[in-house]
Amino acid sequence: MKALCIGQEWRGSNASGLFYALSRQGCITNVINEQAYISTSASHLPLKALHRLIRSWQVTDLNGYMQEQASAFAPDWILVYKGAFMKAGTIQAWITSGIPVVAFYPDVSFTAHGPHIPKCIPYYSHIFTTKTFVADDLARQFGYPREQVSFVPHGFDPLVHRPLGTLPENLRCDVSFIGNYSPFKAMLLEELVRKLPDLDLKIWGGTWNRYQGSALNTFIQGQQLLGDAYVAAINASRINLGILSEQVRGASSGDLITSRTFHIPGSGGFLLHQRNNEALQYFREDEEAAFFDGPDELVEKVRYFLEYPDERARIAAMGHQRALREYSMDVRAKDVLAVLKVRGLIS
Repeated sequence: MKALCIGQEWRGSNASGLFYALSRQGCITNVINEQAYISTSASHLPLKALHRLIRSWQVTDLNGYMQEQASAFAPDWILVYKGAFMKAGTIQAWITSGIPVVAFYPDVSFTAHGPHIPKCIPYYSHIFTTKTFVADDLARQFGYPREQVSFVPHGFDPLVHRPLGTLPENLRCDVSFIGNYSPFKAMLLEELVRKLPDLDLKIWGGTWNRYQGSALNTFIQGQQLLGDAYVAAINASRINLGILSEQVRGASSGDLITSRTFHIPGSGGFLLHQRNNEALQYFREDEEAAFFDGPDELVEKVRYFLEYPDERARIAAMGHQRALREYSMDVRAKDVLAVLKVRGLIS
């Protein structure tokens, strides 16, 4: 069974983790790395402006290359991870030729990540989502059939997210948050350092330059961590925070779980996660992960678990075992294939 996989390919990306897991499940995969065609990582303003200027040409070039690869590879099905640079006409052409085209969408909103995603939605043969509320959003906003939407949570990549040995000293800390900036996340972290002023906190992420306050400036590391560096930071943190993004345009809810919900236990780290009913379905509270609700409980839990390292280690070990049993990308790949077989999209 041949699968053409389209998305970002780099060590530790969620797209790569799923693509490689499908390969381990027996799929013959051909991966098209959209980053080889689309320039998105510039930091200097003139270069950003240039990238925006040439973006439409790059998207056209990428879609032409994808069509060529599909023609040569003759896949049994096509998997598009997120699909920010897919053109609707490309998907239509594949569908017309009899190739099922499936989307795996990892974010909360289909309208907050560029103009192409909403245009493509009607043409997908099936959509997988990591958010339980997205099926209703798709039906309400786009009239997309609920029976063609399946919830498959994020997972961890066992080739990347795993316990490491010796760790760099510059990554060690009491508490870390690894993820993008948002006002809600900043508010929680500001309260944490205000009430625990001696806390050794590290904040990693590529968008914290948007932070307009001052209380967190000494804690913001000013860079994104990827691949083994990301995993090393998880291992080097006594407590890893799972703070969720708030609701954004085009979504009926903010995050309830994220990839970090599974990356952290999968890597053997201690997870202190924002509490909600959905997250509590995956890890037993105070047995496999710890949870908090609001800034006061966050401070209380951080103070407690820094004081009791043995309990912290026990919970991290149990969470790691739970992740190994149930939440790897290999499990997620099996779920994807099972759904597609039931739907008659693959044999």
